Amino acid sequence: MDFEKNIYINIGKNIRKYRLKSGLSQEKLSDLLEANSKFVGHVERFERYISLKKFIQISRILNVPLRLLVEVET
Repeated sequence: MDFEKNIYINIGKNIRKYRLKSGLSQEKLSDLLEANSKFVGHVERFERYISLKKFIQISRILNVPLRLLVEVET
């Protein structure tokens, strides 16, 4: 698997982890981002790339530092 794809996969997994900790559904987070209702699901499953703007917005909504959303689980 290539390096870039791995980063996006980790971002998706981490968004899911912190979204669930926050008690938000995919649809609610998508709504808060003013995005299509399926957007977060697509990002979490790496069916879609996420823009830096949306990445920063998610970080703020979930109150999680950007570095934790990129972090690789060990």
